[in-house]
Amino acid sequence: MRKKFNVTGSCNPERHYMVDTEKRFKAVEELIEMGEYFTINRARQYGKTTMLNKIWFRLSDKYLVIPLSFEGLGDEAFASPATFVTTFKRQMARHLVSLRQNEALIGIWQNGNASSIDDLSEIVTDFCRACTKPVVVTIDEVDKSSDNQLFLNFLGMLRNKYLERDKEGMNYTFHSVILAGVYDIKNLKLKLRPDAEKKYNSPWNIAADFNVDMTFHPEEIAQMLNDYENDVHTGMDIKAISEEIYKYTTGYPYLVSAICKIIDERLEAKWTLDNVQQAVKIIAIGENVTLIDDLSKNIENNIELRDFLFSIVVNGAEYSFTMVDPIVKLANMFSYIRKNQRGKTIIHNLIFEEALFMYFGNKTMREQGTKISPYVLNYVQNGKLNMEHVVTRFRDLMHEEYRESTEPFLEKEGRLLFLTFLKPIINGIGFYYVEPQTRDNRRMDLVVTYDKQEYIVELKIWHGDKYEELGRDQLSGYLATRGMDEGYLVTFDFSKNKQEAEPQWIEWNGKRIFEVIV
Repeated sequence: MRKKFNVTGSCNPERHYMVDTEKRFKAVEELIEMGEYFTINRARQYGKTTMLNKIWFRLSDKYLVIPLSFEGLGDEAFASPATFVTTFKRQMARHLVSLRQNEALIGIWQNGNASSIDDLSEIVTDFCRACTKPVVVTIDEVDKSSDNQLFLNFLGMLRNKYLERDKEGMNYTFHSVILAGVYDIKNLKLKLRPDAEKKYNSPWNIAADFNVDMTFHPEEIAQMLNDYENDVHTGMDIKAISEEIYKYTTGYPYLVSAICKIIDERLEAKWTLDNVQQAVKIIAIGENVTLIDDLSKNIENNIELRDFLFSIVVNGAEYSFTMVDPIVKLANMFSYIRKNQRGKTIIHNLIFEEALFMYFGNKTMREQGTKISPYVLNYVQNGKLNMEHVVTRFRDLMHEEYRESTEPFLEKEGRLLFLTFLKPIINGIGFYYVEPQTRDNRRMDLVVTYDKQEYIVELKIWHGDKYEELGRDQLSGYLATRGMDEGYLVTFDFSKNKQEAEPQWIEWNGKRIFEVIV
């Protein structure tokens, strides 16, 4: 049986196609070697559990690695200090039995009456001093209990013992403790729901920074696809496919594997650029995709987060990428955003962006009704998208519905309305994405593909005649970088000074530009 692409649970190189994580593992191994306590805090489905399993598999000869998880403990485990200590002791003993440790070590956790965190501290010392190897403890899904005071007390005990190692000896406590979860335990004040209790003083401030890059880069994706190709022999262009996958995912581990799995299992293993786009569309819709489901839940539960992402996605707002800002820190923790080359905040990847566009677009259409309907014939002629007709029809509909309107949503959501208008026209065959490098509060370059044809549409907000020429310069320059001769410029004039201008083709810097003013 050949290997598969995996998107659920931990990855196993014997059963799954994987990127080479050796460089990341070496960085983690170095932290363990130095006796550091740290948290692998990354977004959902980012490879945390796979890394913990690799630690156990690779380092068990040198260390006694004890893999724990707080998944499914439930509130009852934290009902009292005695129940927490009993639960923790039981987990430790069970894993020692499964690891076939000697009865004396197991007995330290099974014997005696321990009912407090102080009692647990003494057991930890007795256990570590009885071990012949340094003890490394990993705890997965640790943030599921991070808002519980008993958990904070447990971390406080570990911190105190960590600080006392210099005078008591390294075997006074665990050699290294590795926590894994979405939330950074050093910053427990970050809670998703705004009405939740906030913790501002984390006892995990002794933890080392975890700066390991866990995203997949194009050459790593290519290595994984090369392993697959050696088994399946599809004849794919590995370099081109790898770069296309990276373009849409920015290396988010789950998204990379999900695209590969969809192409392999649902798209008949036809590794084409078009099928990469098709897989992207399947993921962005969010059906049976827990990552997209989480995105939906998180922005529904946090209005500030939703408004923040809306301002970036739709309005091209630029924020400094700073962890001093709690909402930036929250969005970064979920990997919804990343830092661009200018130190500004952008959406992490095009799949999240597509999902957010659909979310905000549907929300806008529900709120505004069906004023902007795309259902008119002749958008597609002889299998080719008639983009001139698309932008002209959009302009006409906007004028018909909002010519006399004073509704404030237009300036805020004009570009979103165009994308919402375009979506059903190209749905099923076409695809669009916003070029990240051209997004700001004045312009947004939209790349639209339809049946292997590509169209460039610049969406621009009117800021005067000077900026009109600048917009043409920008669009013609962008067309040149993509080797194209024609583009479309849709300008939103909220001052209503130029809305009567008729759509027209113009020649500009050797390019043909179709201009529409809304």
